[in-house]
Order: sequence, then C-alpha cells, then structure tokens
Amino acid sequence: MSKIQVLDQITIDKIAAGEVIERPASIVKELAENAIDAGAGAIVIEIKEGGISFIRITDNGCGIAKEDVSNAFLRHSTSKIRSVDDLMDIHTLGFRGEALSSIAAVSRVELITKTRENDFGITYRIEGGKEISIEETGAPDGTTFLVRQLFYNTPARRKFLKTPMTEASHVADLVTRLALSHPEISFQFINNGQSKIHTSGNGNLKDVIYHIYGRDIASHLLEVKAENEHLKLTGYIGEPIVSRGNRNFENYYINGRYVKSQMISKAIEDAYKDFTMQHKYPFTVLHLEVKGDLLDVNVHPTKMEVRFGNQQEVYNFLCEAIGRSLHHEELIPHVEVPEPPQSAEISFSSTASKEKNKKTEEKQSALCKNTGKTGKKDLDYFMKQMRERVMSRHQEEEAEKIVPVHEITKSNVIKEETVPYRSTPAQDTVPEKPKQLNLFEEKLLDKQSVKEHRIIGQLFETYWLIEFQNSLYIIDQHAAHERVLYEKTLQGMKSRDYTSQNISPPIVLNLSMGEAQLLEKYMDQFTRIGFEFENFGPDSYAVCAVPDNLFSIAKKDLLMEMIDSLSDEIYTGLTPDVVDEKIASMSCKAAVKGNMKLSYAEADALIGELLALDNPYHCPHGRPTIISMSKREIEKKFKRIV
Repeated sequence: MSKIQVLDQITIDKIAAGEVIERPASIVKELAENAIDAGAGAIVIEIKEGGISFIRITDNGCGIAKEDVSNAFLRHSTSKIRSVDDLMDIHTLGFRGEALSSIAAVSRVELITKTRENDFGITYRIEGGKEISIEETGAPDGTTFLVRQLFYNTPARRKFLKTPMTEASHVADLVTRLALSHPEISFQFINNGQSKIHTSGNGNLKDVIYHIYGRDIASHLLEVKAENEHLKLTGYIGEPIVSRGNRNFENYYINGRYVKSQMISKAIEDAYKDFTMQHKYPFTVLHLEVKGDLLDVNVHPTKMEVRFGNQQEVYNFLCEAIGRSLHHEELIPHVEVPEPPQSAEISFSSTASKEKNKKTEEKQSALCKNTGKTGKKDLDYFMKQMRERVMSRHQEEEAEKIVPVHEITKSNVIKEETVPYRSTPAQDTVPEKPKQLNLFEEKLLDKQSVKEHRIIGQLFETYWLIEFQNSLYIIDQHAAHERVLYEKTLQGMKSRDYTSQNISPPIVLNLSMGEAQLLEKYMDQFTRIGFEFENFGPDSYAVCAVPDNLFSIAKKDLLMEMIDSLSDEIYTGLTPDVVDEKIASMSCKAAVKGNMKLSYAEADALIGELLALDNPYHCPHGRPTIISMSKREIEKKFKRIV
C-alpha cells in the first residue's frame, strides 16, 4: 500500500492557514491591507471578544467583480502579480494570494462587495473552506468582510489564543500601525461597540500622531526629510525627552509596509546614542521609500521581514538623516525658575555670600597653584598652609563645641547637621584597588559589630567612611538608599503595609489599549504599594494617590516607566514575585543621590537600615553598596609594613 498520499484541498488550506493566520490580528492585517490595495479612503474595523467571535472590516474601495468572487478564495489567486518578474517590483501590501483561502479555511466568512460599475452587490458565504452560497444583494460601493468563530474547526489552535483583552490589544496595535503608515486613509477601530481609534484621513501624519498618542508627544516632534537616488525618508522623530523603556514606539515603514528590522532599529538608536540614556528608546514614525529592485519583501509569509540589497547604504542614510534633525534643533529643556523675593536682607546676604565664595576660590586657586609644583620649597609651603587650616579649624571647634570627626560613633548624639570638611593632600601613588565586602570574611553584620563600628565622615558628599576592627568600609549613599527603599517596598507589598499620599491635581494617564491592559492586569501590585487610580475615560486613568516615599518624584514619566518595564512580558506572563520586583525597583528613583549632603544622623540611620538587610551588598541594579580596605593595605601604602 502506498504511504505517500496527496492531501485534499481543505487540509492543504488548513496547513497553509497555520503560516498566515496566527490570531485575530492576523486576519485584520490581511483584510485591511487588501482594502488599502483596493484604493479605500476609509476603513472601519470592528471586533468583539478580541476578534475571536466576530470581525467586521468595511471599506469604500473598488470592490470585487461577481465573476472574481469565488476565485478570490482559491489559494495562490491574486490580482497583484502575473509572473515571477513582478516580485522584484511590488508596490502593494498583499500579493501572495494566500490570505482569503487561509482565513476561509479556519473560520466562517461572509463577503459583501459591490463595484462602482454594477447596480447590485454580491453576498458570498464560505465556511471551513467550503462554499455555502453566493447571491445578489443591495450594497454600497466597496467591500465588507465578516469573519466569525475563528478556529471553530481547529480547536487545538483555538486553545492557544490569549484572553479577549490581549487579542484586542494586538488588533489595536495593528490598526495604530496601519493608520500611521497611511495618513491619507481614515481608520476607525471599534472594540465591543466602543470607538477606540478614529483618524481623519486628511493626509497629515502629525495629525494622526496627535490622534493616537496625544498632545504630550505631538508637541515634541522633529521633522525628518532626506533623499538620494535610491532612498527617500520622511516622517517625525521625538525629541530625546520623549523616550520610553522599550522599542514599542519605534515605528518605521518601508514602501508603506510595517516591518521589523534589526538594522533599522540599530540605525535609529545609534543616531540617538548621544541624546538618550542607556536602556531608553526613542519615538519615531518614519516612512522609507526604497526602489523595488533593492528590496526583497518575499521573505516570510507574514511579510514582516525584508532584505536590503544595499544594507550599509540604508544604515548610513538613516543615521545621518536622523542625526541632522536632532542636531538642527536646540534640545535644551526650558525650565521656569520663580523670581526670588526682593528684600534688603536677602540682597545683603547674597552679596556677602558672593564675596565669601570669591575669597575662598582665590585661596583654593593659590593653594592649588603652589601645590602643583615640586620641590622642598613648595612642599614646605603646602604643609604650612595645611597647619594654618588645622589650627584655624581647631579654634573654631573649640568655640562652636563641634564634635571632632574622629570621636563620632553610633552612640554619640549628633546635634549638628554638618561636620566641617577636612582637606587631605593628594597622593602621587595609585591606591591599591579596594576589595568588595565578603560576608564570609567580615563580621560587619553581627549584632555586636553594629554597636561597635564608627562613622568617620563623608567623602565627596557621596561616600561614607566607616571604621570597624581592622578595616575601612566605604558605603555609596545612593546605592545603599536604593537597596533600602527596594527592600522596604517589597516587604510592604507582601504585608500590605504602606502609606499613601494624596496628590492634587491628580496625574492623568492617557494610555494606549495595550498600556491600559497592562495597568489593569497588574493593578493589584500597584495598589499594594500605595497607588490609587480612578477611571478617567476610555483607556485613561487619574492617579489620585502615590506611595509616600515616591511623593516628591511622582511624575507622569515615572508612572509610564513603571508600565513600560512590564510591557515586554505582556504576552508571555510573569510570576507574581517578578512583577513585584519590577515595580519595587521603581522606588529606587526616590533614593538620595550622590553629591547630596546628608547629616550624620541621617547617614547613621541609613547605614543602620542597610546593615540590617539580608543582602546589603548590591543595589537592585547590581552595583556594589559597600567596599572595604584592610588596615594592612593602608599601612603598606604608608610604608609602615613591607
């Protein structure tokens, strides 16, 4: 008996559908692109239950002639190409001829279409690849597709679909990309009876950006225009201030087709390299036109990938064009500073302060000028200056009763907010690299040691020096505070022990459908640390209260960064613990920074909290909080031992 059989057409179509139809958004993509190719000026996309149970796409394009209706649903039937030579110069979005046959193989499809030349339209029904009926009907010019019960005959595929909300989010993202790629077409997206997106179709790309992303982004755009003999680039890029935590806002189109390209993303990000922080990504809506013979779009069934015949040229062209736009504009943020109150007392204090600073700078300049030289005379001068400083400071301490730095310990009650700075001569030798604290070699975390260690002072207004037994410990105040806040936030989420602070006026978040879904999905994690949200219209939320530790930095950018940090995992899912950790890491934004003065009492409290943690050695981002140098290492530098 023969083992090799020729498959029937329905089975072939179902297999082919697996390459093209992955989810409801795949159907919307294929049918909407066909509507664009048909010359439609307006396209309405409506879905219910994420498109799983119902999809309707209506356009006012050229329609399909009666004699072509049945053939349109046959595999590899297309009006776009006639031979293999046409593949080298494709200007339409659809061309493979697989879309309608694949859709009909896995759903129940009804087509209503009418051309301008005919008085009546045609209604055609096909289910699971089998033709049900075809008849004349009254209809407006254009085409309407109704797709019901996706994967009704392939339950194994149906169970892999996500929730209706997630599937609807995919469709919303797709409609957004289509609207940005064709500003001359009016797009309307209706989800469960609610209009989510509606563009005017006036051909103005900036208007489309405003309709989709809102005024905050539309008011911070830079226009991009460039052209050479092979390439043409138009569109808009965001000022560096409009950066996000993922690449979701990098929109670029090649000959009107939305694609993903590592090379294009790299060109965009390299152009922004000097303008954005690490792990921040720009906003772009760029239209690139490439001559057909230099581009291969027939790479993947979904047509999301392309190949360039002149890849290096495209990279250089994009980098230079985006770079010119970024350098052309003055991108210094404007900050309004309130006028200081005018009074004689303040004016006098300001003048006295300036005079004092001027004298100090002159003294420091003279000191540096002399100590920068070599020889015994210069060294003597330097030591004389240092002795005078020490004597002067000693007299001040006696007069002001300030506790000397070397006597400050955890048991002291510090009443003064600052301790005078003490200069130390520069060392010509390169210090030995300090080692990172090792829990198994040191005993700084013992209960007894917490009582014994001594805070010596602060270095560069960033690092705190601690003496314990035979070692010097250096703590980075910013990294330490980050770790403390992170642990506190995590613990608060687990115990639901938090304090909220009301904000007035509330912060209003205008979110995309996907971002709104993220917030709803992880709402519990946000409320467990002290956030309070209220609905403020479709996909908009008012933030009425924030955690008390974030009150001083509670801005719209911080909240959007929190949401962005979760977006890469929206479709794969995260464990609750990982979500908690991601959200808790945002509390690090409230940490005290380097070069910020802390009193000894504040530093003492911070160090005490740090040393009480199970893992005080790194901040949540991996930087060390504590390093140490042994007494032996220091004595070797001073040649006390060899």
